[in-house]
Amino acid sequence: MVPPIDRTVKLFIGGKQVRPDSGYSMAVRGADERLLGEAPLGNRKDIRNAVEAARKAESWGMATAHNRAQVLYYIAENLSQRREEIAARLSDVAGKKQAEAEVAMGIERIFSYAAWTDKYDGAVHNPPFRNVALAMKEPIGTVGVICPLDAPLLGFLSLVMPAISTGNTVIAIPSEKYPLIAGDLYQVFETSDLPGGVVNIVTGRAAELLKTLAEHDDVDAVWCFTNEASAAAAKTLSVGNLKQVFTNEGRAIDWFDVKQGEGRWFLDHSVQVKNIWVPYGE
Repeated sequence: MVPPIDRTVKLFIGGKQVRPDSGYSMAVRGADERLLGEAPLGNRKDIRNAVEAARKAESWGMATAHNRAQVLYYIAENLSQRREEIAARLSDVAGKKQAEAEVAMGIERIFSYAAWTDKYDGAVHNPPFRNVALAMKEPIGTVGVICPLDAPLLGFLSLVMPAISTGNTVIAIPSEKYPLIAGDLYQVFETSDLPGGVVNIVTGRAAELLKTLAEHDDVDAVWCFTNEASAAAAKTLSVGNLKQVFTNEGRAIDWFDVKQGEGRWFLDHSVQVKNIWVPYGE
């Protein structure tokens, strides 16, 4: 007898589906308050495990830009294959119109960052001396991402894709409003040649998980796009280890607007610039 398939949503750490350390889950309800399911309630131990997995996957940043681009293209193609079923599930919380728009724009956004991956290059500067300066863009390292409550799918992709396109590894906290989207996302990642640990997903109470991410010395940056209180908390909690913090400063972002939800603004925050001075003679 073939055992039944376990379809409960889990955490995604190190390329594997895992149960939360706490053993607890949280109820997820739709717009009509109907129970849609339960999502794992991650805690600080799960975050620590995710950070360890992300650190082990830092060879992603040394992969060629072409290789990373191909993986992102593959993710977009696999998401496209499942667009109808994912939109159907997402419609229970976001409505049919928004759900279909999120999936369609999410696919476009992944393709967009796939195209950017091998084109977001450094620059050559001409200082007022007898030398040139090469400005090389390098990934920050391990980035903690607190995703927005609204637009659960599109908000996630709008933040995670630029971070991994430039070679970072990510610990993502999905929308607390609809964390069940994690199940669809990690199934896509699992079938898209994305190395284990590049994207780790921990569902749970965003405020609690943000604290652990911000205070963790092996997390190099925190991106927080929820509300003003969370943005302020991210900055305060990161003071002790001086990690980079990128937030929306409490301002609302229309993730469906390409000018607001996509582009160089996100890429610029996903890299650090190393200047190499090259002197030359007469």
